[in-house]
Amino acid sequence: MRAEGEPGTGAGREAARRDGISEVVVSASADGVVAVDGRGVIKLCNPAAESLFARPAGELVGTPFGFPIVAGASTTIDLVLPGGGRRVVEMRVSATTLDGAPLYVAALRDVTRSRHAEREMEAALERQSVLVAMAAHELHSPLATISVLVGVLRDRLTALAEDRRAEIVDRIADRTARLQGLVKKLLVASRIDARGGASASLERVPVLALVVELVGEQDGRAGDVRLSCEPGLVALADRQEFSVMVGNYLENAFAYGRPPVEVSASRRAGWVLLRVRDHGPGVPGAFVPRLFDRFAREPGVERVTEGTGLGLWIVRRLARANGGDAWYEARDGDGARFHLRLRRAPGDPGGRGPEPVRP
Repeated sequence: MRAEGEPGTGAGREAARRDGISEVVVSASADGVVAVDGRGVIKLCNPAAESLFARPAGELVGTPFGFPIVAGASTTIDLVLPGGGRRVVEMRVSATTLDGAPLYVAALRDVTRSRHAEREMEAALERQSVLVAMAAHELHSPLATISVLVGVLRDRLTALAEDRRAEIVDRIADRTARLQGLVKKLLVASRIDARGGASASLERVPVLALVVELVGEQDGRAGDVRLSCEPGLVALADRQEFSVMVGNYLENAFAYGRPPVEVSASRRAGWVLLRVRDHGPGVPGAFVPRLFDRFAREPGVERVTEGTGLGLWIVRRLARANGGDAWYEARDGDGARFHLRLRRAPGDPGGRGPEPVRP
């Protein structure tokens, strides 16, 4: 900054001393500091400001500051960097004079990370709120049904035939299974949100053995599944998460499609490619872009099929956490075909061809 008076005079020496101190303070400041004149032109900046703007002082000084300057104000500005990046910066402005002219000093602090963390926290809280609301909504109906049915069974004044009693017990069991499946999905969704990154425990998983085990758990629907798997196929994945992915695909096929459900697994250049196809009506083209979104359900299916809209979202999130991916492929004709790609385990032997399996 220019000092008042000539350097050789006492007033000049004092002004030079003050300017020297100012330069030291500005240079040592942890915040970016920019001095702007009354026309909005930058007159001085410190190294921290150079770093914030990603431009040297030689390019900054003499150029317009570009942001409103109000003495005593504290605001947040959005800096656009030369490379196209952005920074969120808090700005505090104080006023002084230089040679009798107004001079505004803006102290700048980079809050990009903290604002990003705040947004992440807000998003997480919103997801939790939605999750709780969804859980309350989905749990209410089966719990109410179970409560009514249990009341009927406990009513000693109501005479029930044995077949009617057995029917009520079966309905209670069905509602209980529904609750267990819902709670399982909610817990998986919570773990995905909490973890946020890649799966920690990747292992060698024989694909055929895992799929056969899941098909065997389909409660009488195993006969509606057709399997085809290349022999010796081994995936590199978290076994439990792999099981959840395939299980959700099977559940989706039985809920929205029609049997038979075809499951095939093959090798593709270092990948395991698993396909699940049903013979139902397929997915409307307008809804395909939202298929794997959280809580997304096709309009109209709520009236005929229960669901949370979490299953496919879970599949894709877990697939990507395991280094793979999940997607839907439209077909010309009936049915829907969903894909799951995971890494092949090192040393996975090659196969001679498909190995058909009939459960």
